[in-house]
Order: sequence, then structure tokens, then C-alpha cells
Amino acid sequence: MSVMKTPHINLLNEELGFAKTVLMPGDPLRAKFIADNFLENAVLVNNVRGINGYTGYYKGVKVSVMASGMGMPSIGIYSYELYKHFGVENIMRIGSAGAISEKVKLRDIVAGMGACTNSNFASQFNLNGTIAPICNFEMLSIAKKVADNMGINMPVGNLLSSDTFYDNSFPAKNWDKIGCLAVEMEAAALYLTAQRLNKRALAICTISDLVYEPFDSLSASDREQSFTQMMQLALDTALELENLN
Repeated sequence: MSVMKTPHINLLNEELGFAKTVLMPGDPLRAKFIADNFLENAVLVNNVRGINGYTGYYKGVKVSVMASGMGMPSIGIYSYELYKHFGVENIMRIGSAGAISEKVKLRDIVAGMGACTNSNFASQFNLNGTIAPICNFEMLSIAKKVADNMGINMPVGNLLSSDTFYDNSFPAKNWDKIGCLAVEMEAAALYLTAQRLNKRALAICTISDLVYEPFDSLSASDREQSFTQMMQLALDTALELENLN
């Protein structure tokens, strides 16, 4: 049963609410950019702590976009409340990542089939073992089909969700050897939350930095152009997800 208010989400428009599918960038301003430039009749439905959330329509289908903030604790809170209390079925993280594998280049869009992590997030589930944070296969299949139709070569594989951004001892080569494509900071918590609540989740990320030599990063203008392509991919995926709900 949906509610109007949780500790971190205050639904400003009860009639409109949240859509079944929520796109989740890390940056609140990027959420606003998507609402302003891609959604029709977008309405602000949450702004607690400046975490902007909007609901509007994309090609006639109701879609929401809300920021997650940075890191696993933050996306863990917002995804849990959206899934548990606001009727959300699908959350798609759309963020940036640093390439670990030399097979992945700047501007590539990658999809996280699984999310390795150095986080202790899964300890809350009291399991006598190790759980593998994985995406929803249906969402991944749809996103891959959409990417192919758009002419986007989207590598699919493991991401590494790290609790640390500034890490001078980060063993990038070791994670590359185990098959991780890129490092980011949210996917594992999103996947674990979705698994626990029997919901769907997927993380797709644009490569904004190279963690391997010759260490490089996108300029501000390049990030805007590349991220726009990822936004389009995510929105077209949201259209297809309507058939699952």
C-alpha cells in the first residue's frame, strides 16, 4: 500500500505519485535535466533534502526520475522506500563509471549484469554465506535489445560498487583480472534491495573516466553528450518495461 510520506520522500502530488519505473541518476540536477528535456508534463513529486524527483510522460507512458545521491547507503534508502511504499516495480540506475577493463573505452555505455562490491551492505540480511548482487534479467534483456536497435554497442558484465572514491591503493588490475568492467558506487546496494523486495533493478553507466593507464576523463561537454545517449536508452527501455508491469 502506498503512503504519502517516509523519512526521505514526501510525495508532493498524491494523485500523480511515482510511476512503476523510476530512472535514478546520482545527481539531482541531472534528474531535473531529464524531466525538463525528455518528459512531458513533468511535475516535481519530491524534494526532501534537495533530492529532486519528477513524474511525467514519455511517449505517452508514465515515467519517474529521481536522484539517488552518492554511494550505497544513499541509494539503499531511496530504492527501499520507493519499492516498499510507493508502488515502484523497476529502478534503473543511470550514472557514470570508471573503466577498469581495457576493453571499455571513454563514452561507452555498460550494463551491470552483476555488481561485485567491497561494501558490507549485504550483512543486514543475516545470511550464512555470500550473496551475489545481480540485476533483473528481463530488464537487462530489454535494455540490450533497445541498445542494439539504437546502434549502441553496450558491453554487459560485472561492475564493481565501491564504498570509496578516493582510494590510492585501489587494485584496478586485480578487479580487471576477475572480469569487472568498471567501478561505480551504487549498483550493488540497488540490486540487493531489489532482490530482497522481489523487485526489478538494472544499472547502466556511461564511462566517464579511465582507471587504467593512460588515465583519462571526459570533458564537461563530452559528458553531457554521452549521458544524453544513456538517458535516451533508459527512457526507451522504460517504454518496453510497461509490458512487464
